[in-house]
Amino acid sequence: MGDVYVNFPQQPQKSDREKGEMSRNLHPHSINEESESSTLERVAAESLINEVLGRGLMEHGCPHYRRRCCIRAPCCNEIFGCHHCHNEAKNSINVDQKQRHDIPRHQVRQVICLLCGTEQEVGQVCMHCGVCMGKYFCEVCKLYDDDTSKQQYHCDGCGICRIGGRENFFHCYKCGCCYSILLKNSHPCVEGAMHHDCPICFEFLFESRNDVTVLPCGHTIHQKCLEEMRDHYQYACPLCSKSVCDMSKVWEKFDMEIAATPMPEPYQNRMVQILCNDCGKKSEVLYHVVAQKCPDCKSYNTRQTRG
Repeated sequence: MGDVYVNFPQQPQKSDREKGEMSRNLHPHSINEESESSTLERVAAESLINEVLGRGLMEHGCPHYRRRCCIRAPCCNEIFGCHHCHNEAKNSINVDQKQRHDIPRHQVRQVICLLCGTEQEVGQVCMHCGVCMGKYFCEVCKLYDDDTSKQQYHCDGCGICRIGGRENFFHCYKCGCCYSILLKNSHPCVEGAMHHDCPICFEFLFESRNDVTVLPCGHTIHQKCLEEMRDHYQYACPLCSKSVCDMSKVWEKFDMEIAATPMPEPYQNRMVQILCNDCGKKSEVLYHVVAQKCPDCKSYNTRQTRG
């Protein structure tokens, strides 16, 4: 009897993808182990990166910022902790007046890592040791700061970084500065309101790191300076002399004191001209040695102009 040949149908070749799926179905435990291993490796790598980036956090800096770098000033090619350090040093009374100047902060190009000493172009992470030189970093202002509790943010309108949280402030384009959101619909607009020195301590308000407040007249002043004024019983704006708060209770006491202090007969009918610092009205009133009351707004914040 001859050989019998049986023809079986040829099975189609499986693709690499199908083979991989079959392998995973046959060995699910090994796949899960590989996945867990991959996750652990990724977590370990991320932990190592964060450890490198976080070295020296809050341990370095200058009197103004906690940071892990210093800057090379483009104007004088000297190294300083920050732009405030530069401005304080270069505007000191010991420096020749002709040599005094502020740093063009936006033109800073070189920084020096405080951990490895490498000088490099501006960037958040050191190109040599891999440390993060500032947890908060603004490429526009060249600002580094590890203390993010300040809630720093960059204001395009001001052109510099502010603190306090973007959601808590708004930029007034007429005043040219940022104010508390609470003042958005109530503050009096004064063009360039913060582009001048504090009238008490003479620090430039626009770049000040201290709290600034807006007076009812629209002028600006450090909050701390305003509190010191009140401690010394000064309640008028140093720039325009308008009252800085509600003085109605004080004016009532003035009324009582004047009523209890009649003027001598030669002065009882003496008339003088006054200018009210609060409402700006001019008027003629009876003279009194204590004060003269504005007949329009009832304020005693007045000055004698004639008589």
